[in-house]
Amino acid sequence: MIIPRHVLGRGFIAPSDKLQIAGVGTGGKAEVNLPYAYNAGSDQIAALCDVDDRMSVNARKKWPDAPYYKDYRIMLEKENKHIDAVIVTTPDHMHASIALAAMQLGKHVYVEKPLTHDIYEARMLTEAAKKYKVVTQMGNQGSSGDDIRLIDTWINEGVLGDVFKVHVWTNRPTWPQGIPTPTGQFDVPKELDWNLWLGTAPQRDFNPAYLPAIWRGWVDFGCGALGDMGCHFIDVPYRALKLGYPTSVETSIGSVYKGFFQELNITDGFPPSSKTYVRFPQRGNLVPVEMVWYDGGIRPERPAELLPDEPMGENSGGIIFEGTKGKLMAGIFGKNATLLPTKRMDEVTLSKSKYPFVEGGSEGHQQQWVKACKKGYGTYTSSDFANAGPLTETVLMGNLAVRSYQYFETDAKGKAIFPGRKELLWNGEKMEITNFAPGNQFVKRTYRSY
Repeated sequence: MIIPRHVLGRGFIAPSDKLQIAGVGTGGKAEVNLPYAYNAGSDQIAALCDVDDRMSVNARKKWPDAPYYKDYRIMLEKENKHIDAVIVTTPDHMHASIALAAMQLGKHVYVEKPLTHDIYEARMLTEAAKKYKVVTQMGNQGSSGDDIRLIDTWINEGVLGDVFKVHVWTNRPTWPQGIPTPTGQFDVPKELDWNLWLGTAPQRDFNPAYLPAIWRGWVDFGCGALGDMGCHFIDVPYRALKLGYPTSVETSIGSVYKGFFQELNITDGFPPSSKTYVRFPQRGNLVPVEMVWYDGGIRPERPAELLPDEPMGENSGGIIFEGTKGKLMAGIFGKNATLLPTKRMDEVTLSKSKYPFVEGGSEGHQQQWVKACKKGYGTYTSSDFANAGPLTETVLMGNLAVRSYQYFETDAKGKAIFPGRKELLWNGEKMEITNFAPGNQFVKRTYRSY
């Protein structure tokens, strides 16, 4: 018997009107992504998957009717007919393989930032989104905020003139990084499937030092400080300045010593800090841009226009645009955008955003994707893979430079030499370093069979 919807009461949402969502990864940031997508029941969490039962406790309590799996491949096989979309909230090294498997089944995907672990994967997912015609979104929620749209408007109206330099910095890493590879023998917790957790990464013995979020600092699993915050901060200038592919990248990193004049060269982990120059060419009428990234607590020189007691950025980092007509400073997601000197904010009439705001702003990021999934491929989302893919490639250029910087060979006397410590010239179309062949091994990794 079909019951008219009005009989069931106002606000009732028919099951057929709900997006059926699977969550791969249920702890950490998933405890934000899944509830926002679920939206108090306007949509449905139809399946859950996590390699670690300890991480899934809260999600399984909240959605007890959702079938639970440890292996995403089995989940996709068993639940294919019962799900419309997949949210991927796992360590970075598994983003691409899970997202691609879902897209190949015609499922819409929401993938946490950074979109992928390496540059090749970012290009692959960008192309896959078009091929399989699915709605996509990366989890850089600031891209749905009001502030990024205001900055984009002001810069493209010429408030700063020609922007030629951008400084971007973060306080990350806020986890141990630049440390020796962990050692020791440990039993794998009974709740954890270590083989599935490793997934595509090289084989390593279990060590609790890789969990829970400390995996970010190891090159096999995470993308360091850039992976954590780059997609949030760099997204702002990347969009406003229409940056595209860079032409070169150069970095230097913080040194680590185990004793007096005994430097450690840690190649399987990211450094405690780095400073990276990413250079972009002329883009139509837009002048070349140099973007400088700082992490590990390193900050750019304080602008002369900023008074001594005025705050520079915020605790988590900041952004400073330099143009021929002035400077602009902002925090994460482009928040608190301020012309410099700050008194200019009272002297200049700034336009309202020429871009529509997203309902709910940053907190509406997941629901924007959900609603787009219901409307179908081609519906606007703030960070679809056509935008998120190229952005991720640029973010990961910093890691490409870091790993090339760490790369070493030995000379005839057994002394380490570091041939990658130079400006790396980049062919964006081909995804290739043209003047340092060994660095290209970091563009695309080899997956482990598991």
